Amino acid sequence: MFLKRLFEKEERLVVGLMSGTSLDGIDVTLARISGSGSEIRINVLHTFGRAYPDALRDRLLRNSLSDKPASVREISQLNTLLPQLYASAVKEALNEVGMCFSDLDLIGSHGQTIHHVPKPEILIGRPVISTLQIGDGSFLANLTGVPVVCDFRTADMALGGQGAPLVPYLDYVLFSDKSETRLLLNLGGIANISLLPKGGTAREVRAFDTGPANMVVNGLVQYFYGLPWDPDGQYAAAGTVNETLLKHLMSDPYFAAPPPKSTGREVYNATFIERLVSENPHLSPNDLIATATAFTAESIWAGYKTFLARDFPADVLIASGGGIYNQSMMQMLRTQFAPIRVCTLDDLGISSDGKEALCFAVLAHEYLNEVPTNMPSVTGASGSTLLGKLCLPAPK
Repeated sequence: MFLKRLFEKEERLVVGLMSGTSLDGIDVTLARISGSGSEIRINVLHTFGRAYPDALRDRLLRNSLSDKPASVREISQLNTLLPQLYASAVKEALNEVGMCFSDLDLIGSHGQTIHHVPKPEILIGRPVISTLQIGDGSFLANLTGVPVVCDFRTADMALGGQGAPLVPYLDYVLFSDKSETRLLLNLGGIANISLLPKGGTAREVRAFDTGPANMVVNGLVQYFYGLPWDPDGQYAAAGTVNETLLKHLMSDPYFAAPPPKSTGREVYNATFIERLVSENPHLSPNDLIATATAFTAESIWAGYKTFLARDFPADVLIASGGGIYNQSMMQMLRTQFAPIRVCTLDDLGISSDGKEALCFAVLAHEYLNEVPTNMPSVTGASGSTLLGKLCLPAPK
């Protein structure tokens, strides 16, 4: 009866959890959600963030690299450590609004991406694509006593899709507009862009990863200054963009490859940072950071110009994610996209920090509504499918 009631509820109090490729911490969004698809109604009640401890970030980074050995034992341990941190973060967020676990109907948890292989590789004679997000859902459900929907990417990949990006569903149901064509840009570790044609249908949505957003910039700032990110873009502002290096970075075949496509830390990892530094000894730290920041803006612009602008000229670009606090990055985007208006979700009265976490609250809610939330036009999957796995707590 408990499960039947959960599926039949018209309105649910849902927590969304996101810990992204930037490895900076846990985002929590609490929302009341009802309806479905274009008729969905969302009332965001609270957003909350907790930074990862440095030791955890280091271990996650070490076990997310494609070119260095990872520890299976440590990944196994991290898989059950993370739900403990997620549960603690959710509890703290609920405490701030006078609620507790028993008030919740559902948790949607993305988990922490350890590796993502969207292009087929031959393994024992078969072409294989894969993705791995750790932070076990059953562990989290039993720690909190709340049903958890997790592991959102694999169903799409089973149908030949990239399993990413997933945010375009939220973009479509929340931000589609009848009078203007909108670009929704997420500046996390990786940058992904969603195009919503004015008055368009879900099948007309286009989205893909354009390349790195904060990942390379953060890696360089960590390398040179021991800080997790470039505060307000001040190091980039103090440097000069090296056009030769920028042109070299943009020569990567990824940027010319048509969507669907996705990328991540398996490309823009510590080895990439070390090579960037060692191959450019003539550039100062700030020049490298400025060039990496320009690399983000240039690759986003190139993705739009090459694959979207001809058929769907945009009226506005709406940015969210940690990169909006990098003033150098935002100014470069304004310069690249002029005269297209560039703003942030916060300018529209919506918290940018909680958007991705809200996405997984919505995907979890739609899973219980039995509504497919992958977008084949975005991921390249052969068809629509339900995203996620339902993990239940111990019976009460």
